[in-house]
Parts: sequence; C-alpha cells; structure tokens
Amino acid sequence: MNVAVREPGSFRDPSGTVFSHNGRIFRTIAEQAAPGFDAVRATGLLERLERQERVVGTKLIEARPDLPDGDIRYVVEHPRLPFVSYPYEWTFSALKAAALHHLDVQLDALAENVTLSDASAYNVQFVGPHPVFIDVLSFRPYRDGEFWAGHRQFCEQFLNPLLVRALLGVPHNDWYRGALEGISSEYLSRTLSLRHKLSWNVLTQVVLQASLQRSVGGKLDREQAEAIKQRRFPKSSFVAMLQRLRRYIDGLSPADRTPTQWQDYAADNTYSDADYGAKKQFVHDAVTASGPAMVWDLGCNVGEYAEIALEAGADHVVGWDVDHGALEAGFTRARERKLNVLPLHFDAANPSPSQGWDQAERYGMAERGPADMVLALAFVHHLAIARNVPLDHVAKWLTEIGRAGVVEFVEKGDSTVRQMLAVREDIFPDYTLDAFLSAMSKHARITRRLALSQPGSGSMRHLIAFERYDP
Repeated sequence: MNVAVREPGSFRDPSGTVFSHNGRIFRTIAEQAAPGFDAVRATGLLERLERQERVVGTKLIEARPDLPDGDIRYVVEHPRLPFVSYPYEWTFSALKAAALHHLDVQLDALAENVTLSDASAYNVQFVGPHPVFIDVLSFRPYRDGEFWAGHRQFCEQFLNPLLVRALLGVPHNDWYRGALEGISSEYLSRTLSLRHKLSWNVLTQVVLQASLQRSVGGKLDREQAEAIKQRRFPKSSFVAMLQRLRRYIDGLSPADRTPTQWQDYAADNTYSDADYGAKKQFVHDAVTASGPAMVWDLGCNVGEYAEIALEAGADHVVGWDVDHGALEAGFTRARERKLNVLPLHFDAANPSPSQGWDQAERYGMAERGPADMVLALAFVHHLAIARNVPLDHVAKWLTEIGRAGVVEFVEKGDSTVRQMLAVREDIFPDYTLDAFLSAMSKHARITRRLALSQPGSGSMRHLIAFERYDP
C-alpha cells in the first residue's frame, strides 16, 4: 500500500501534521484547529501573502492520499520546496532576512486581527535567497489584549543569534547547531559586557528576558500566577513593540568586518585568463549535458560558478562554504542579481548531521540529497590535505551526495597546496591524480577531463566530470 509518510519533524503541533506522498507535500488540519483556520482564511490574509510569495502556497484538496487514521477536518497541499535549510546553516544576512520576514508577516497579520501562535525560525525557509513562511497553522485569530506568545522564542531563535555576531563578532552557526531551540537569553547575557547591556534594546530584549526566565523558573504561588493571567497588552503596544524590534534588527551588521581568507578568491586566484575562461566553459558544458534541477556547489565562495550553473540550465543551486565573508558576499550577490542561489555555512569534514528528536527532526546534509549534480571546484585538497581525509573517502562521499558532478583536482605543485604543506609534514604520498581518478572510477563514470596549468609552476589543475554508476 502506498501510504503517505509523516515528516519526522512534524510532531510538535497537535493542530496538524505534514506528510509526503509521491513527491508531494500535504498537511492535515485537525478538527480542533479547523475553526481558527477557517477564521484566518476568511480574512483573505493567507491568500494575499501567498500571492506576494511571502507565505507558502496552500490548496485545499478533496482527493486525499492514503493518510493514517486520525482527527482530520481538512487536508491541504503545499508546493515542494527546492531545499530545506536550517537557521544554524544560514549566513548572518539570511538569518536577518528571515527575522525581518517573520516580523513583517506578524505585523500584516495583526492588521487583520490575526496573530502567530509561535515564532520558530524553522517556520521560515528560503527559495533561493528569498524567505518564505511555511507554517500556515501558526496563524490564528488575535485575542484582544494578549501578549506576544512567541516573544521569547523569537529572541532565542532570531535575535540572540544575530546579536552574537553583531556585538561579539562571533558567528552564530556552531552555537545554534548545538542548541537547536536557539541561544538562550540567560547564556547570552552572561557573555555580554556592561557596555552592551546599557543598550536599551539589549537591556529589554536580552537582560530583562534572562531575569524573567530565572524568576519564572522558580515556583509561582496562586496569586502570582493569577496576576500573570490577568495582564493586558494593548494591540497598539504590541504593534509598536514589533516595529521597534524590526528597526533595531534592520540596523544590525556583523562586528567582524575584516575580509576573510577566501572572500576575494573569485577575483584573486592563480589561473591565467585563458584557463579561467576554459574552466568556466567546462563547468557550463558539464551542467548543460547533465541537465540538473538542483546543483550543490561545494566550496561555493561568492557564487560565481553557481551563477554559471543557472545559466547552463539548472533550476536551483545550494552553495556550501565555511568562509563567512564569502558566504555573506554570495548571499548579497544572489539577492542583487535575483539568482536562485542559497549559500549555506558548512564544514565539509563535519557537515550538519541528522539531529533533534529521535535524531530525525532536522535532516543532515546527506539526508537532504543526493543533488542532481555537485560542483567541487578547488575543494578536494582542503579535505585531503588540510583535514587528512583519504582520497578514496572523498571520492565515495562526492558520488554519494551527487548523481553527477564536476571535481577539480589540484596537484601538490600548486601554490595553494604548497602553502598548506609549508606548515606541516607531507604525509600524503598517495595524493596523486592517478590515485584520485582510480578512486572516482570505483563509484562513477568519468565523462570528460580538462587540464589547466598554473603559470610559473608547471603544476596542473584537473577538471573531472563524472556520472555516478546506477545503484
């Protein structure tokens, strides 16, 4: 029986569940949630936000897939997103764009007497560099005088990670990946200086939040609990709070502005003009021949080759890189040029794992693949030399995450590899082109090759196009 499969991360909300079935995405809406869903739909808010491509498309369907038995009033279908990413993989600029998007959606909702039941960063996804809100069951009718139910969650999953970078110059990614619910105000408050805490926004959104959490963490007597229930928050104050927070976030920027190691690599590299053009043409031809919908660009830098992949016919590119400066430049480039490119942070030797509840709530990098095609340009030596990953392991991994691809192998005589080996012992006798081709040939068919010379060194860089053997 061809039964719809529940998405592993869709278990927290009793209002509905997300399922996949034959490549399509469905969401159930429980009986208890139906009145609220109907009331929100009646305002026209969801339809308007969908037309503006700010909220995921939602279509009520009659012909339902074979779903598990349950308390279901409606089933809706959403378009499948090209890729699912997570806030701990986003650049600072992407996280900021997602935060502003959430606040804008909340403000538009309040104008229709609708609010959001939570403020999870995981409710925002990206299509290229453009954020889209995906949880339609987060919308519910606004109750006059209610407080912002998602305030703490917004601070910990959006604001605090941004402040780590904006105030301390420390990227949020590793901390966030190790704490999937975000960065707690209490812990952030402990890291901030007195100068930081004297800022009105930091004082109210971080320091006082941390103090409140500590006080609520203790036991409340009946009188205190009742007083909390009776508090009122005028809608005008709610709107003003959101607008003030939006202005503050919109003005944030990373404190670490020094150019990073690979940020200028696209303009400052070791290729001759002729070889540079030949490399771009090789990538273009390989993508055209493969015809991929989704390309993963490993070591994407600012996204130059991602753009070439789009020009050659790819629909979407996900870029992966460890260099924060290059990723920021890549995200800006994608937005300015309106490219379907999403640059994400990753360490190739330690990519995002499957984690969360039952180690399946958030998919690992590999579990979101394989991509139709991978680009691994000037990339292999960073794993094989810098991280001691054997070439056969690299070849196996590349052919597992991509059905086809272009790989660049850089010989030891190249200036970049020489620089790597200048500060350590050369323990890599097997790092040779022949060894790499042999390793690749165990898993894929090599379809074309091109050798590029490095001026003045006699060293070669080799472009290798491959197609994975059918399983």
